[in-house]
Amino acid sequence: MFRSAKGAVAVLAFIAAVAQPGFSQSNPDLQKFFQENIGLGEDQIAAIRSGQAVTKALPPRTPAEVLIFGAVYIHSTPETYFQFARNFDRLRRVPGFLALGVFTVPPQISDLKGFEFDSDDIQDLKNCEPGNCRIQMPATSIEELHRSINWSDPDVDEQVNQHLQKRVLELLLAYQREGNEALGAYNDKRDPTEVPEQFAYLLSYHNALPEREPDFYHYLLAYPHGKPANYEETFFWTKVKFGLKPTLRIEHMVTMRGRPADPVACAIAKKQLYSSHYFRTAVDLSICVREGDDLKQPGFFLIQALGSEQAGLTGFKGSMVREIAVGRAVSNLQKALATIRNTLEGNL
Repeated sequence: MFRSAKGAVAVLAFIAAVAQPGFSQSNPDLQKFFQENIGLGEDQIAAIRSGQAVTKALPPRTPAEVLIFGAVYIHSTPETYFQFARNFDRLRRVPGFLALGVFTVPPQISDLKGFEFDSDDIQDLKNCEPGNCRIQMPATSIEELHRSINWSDPDVDEQVNQHLQKRVLELLLAYQREGNEALGAYNDKRDPTEVPEQFAYLLSYHNALPEREPDFYHYLLAYPHGKPANYEETFFWTKVKFGLKPTLRIEHMVTMRGRPADPVACAIAKKQLYSSHYFRTAVDLSICVREGDDLKQPGFFLIQALGSEQAGLTGFKGSMVREIAVGRAVSNLQKALATIRNTLEGNL
């Protein structure tokens, strides 16, 4: 997952735009969004409308930002996508997903069974210190880890993973009480990364958006305050194979369902709360925009923006890594959108 703020916030800006009174199927807002916000040509827009998945990387503000945009028209109902996106059993079968768990309400330590570092990461943790660590962690967590673990014991792997699970549960509970401020900072590199500030920066690109303050955008920043009635949320963790190392991630999924007459049928955000590698902060956004009668001629536009702030993309070597990573992400999103379209249209 793989991302720049412009596309992510552009999608949120579009949510604000199409939610205004007077939006209809003949309204040019969607065409304008594709052309002006995303920079698509008429041939690309026509391809989307014909059912082809179109993806592109959008220009970042910093070398560490990555943003991938994608869209496809699907002859199905938005409800089918809503159910598809929330199907965690399906996600468990996606190539690259090594493990996945969904947190109960309230979260329990047993929910984290399988959320474990591999032996290479545990060896790296043994030599970890603030400002020089191969695992993304706050300085306090690094220091506490060294105080708590007896590195000469034969069960050191079990000790580390039990400690990790305890700390992750504490982080999640603190986030559910306090919101973004509980996410703290990563101190694995010389320059700390303040996670709440980075997330807010990721969603700050579009200058007009703060004036509109759409509920969806606002709730991602203001959580847990001001939750609208038509929102649902789920917390889950994944262990995924991305790059050279398996990566542990904690995510907050926020879903919004529109009313039957609303142009935006649903919006889904997957917001990263923690990642052991690569991603300093990240958010995946999906919206379903209705076009056509859901009963007589079902159809909708699925629009996605995957935005992130990633480590290791700066400098000469980082620029080469970035080119490869972004190219791969654009290709992967195109394949994913095509698969979603084929799956959902096959369910009709």
